[in-house]
Amino acid sequence: MSQASLIPPARLVIASRESALAMWQAEHIRDRLRALYPQTSVSILGMTTQGDQILDVTLSKIGGKGLFVKELETALENGSADIAVHSLKDVPMNLPEGFALACIGEREDPRDAFVSNRFDNLAALPAGSVVGTSSLRRESQLRARFPHLKIEPLRGNVQTRLRKLDEGQYAAIILAAAGLKRLGLGERIRAVISSDESLPAVGQGALGIETRADRPDLKAVLAPLHHADTAACVLAERAMSRALAGSCQVPLGGFAEVQNGKLRMRGFVATPDGTRLLRAEHVGDIAQPEALGDLVAQDLLRQGAGEILAALNG
Repeated sequence: MSQASLIPPARLVIASRESALAMWQAEHIRDRLRALYPQTSVSILGMTTQGDQILDVTLSKIGGKGLFVKELETALENGSADIAVHSLKDVPMNLPEGFALACIGEREDPRDAFVSNRFDNLAALPAGSVVGTSSLRRESQLRARFPHLKIEPLRGNVQTRLRKLDEGQYAAIILAAAGLKRLGLGERIRAVISSDESLPAVGQGALGIETRADRPDLKAVLAPLHHADTAACVLAERAMSRALAGSCQVPLGGFAEVQNGKLRMRGFVATPDGTRLLRAEHVGDIAQPEALGDLVAQDLLRQGAGEILAALNG
């Protein structure tokens, strides 16, 4: 269906988590859709998910990132919402039957951010300093590079995490740069951590828009928001994670970027304590991103990633 012949719907309802960052993302998509389709009424249905309610346990112990998505999918299923906006790093690698990622938006900064009120970067932290992160991916890379630091869990939305830092519970915390920038909190970033030092999470910094699989009309409506280069990168990353059965319980990272018309993909799998960290890197065809993701996964498996994963999964 060409954009010229497209008849946009009279109304669109966006399902979103109610955290400040999730609402920013939903409002960003809402505003872009309103600009594209002035005749369409676009509204947001704010929802609290199980992942937002359970804050005293790390995600890896309560079922993983899908906890941020299930309630939104229920709203799609029963028709109370048409589309759901997600941070792609929160979207499980295998969507449930009947759902589809209809659109992947242009990526914000995919890197991790070092946030501290007292220190300029990770290397400046004295031995025994407490660093907060909710991510096994970040934790394993931190432990590998800085075994003298103390890594402690950090849950809650961005504002809650910053408050805990400001209260002195941590010497520093690690957050996604994209979230801070989107919330207008870029000045809190003391240093951006290069992808060589902290490989990002699969899909980090990218937005995904989910629909029911039986709504191709919505895919056409969302087409102007789709960013082909970001989509290629994210599809490669998700393919790698899927092949490794990646979840919150697994310390792994995957990051693809477009370079000279090709796709460069890096991935790693580690033990949570960082004592064993396997890396792989390959370059592939931008038109076949999932094949590249699979190639990186197979390389990691050849190096022994399967043993690490089996031990973690009990």
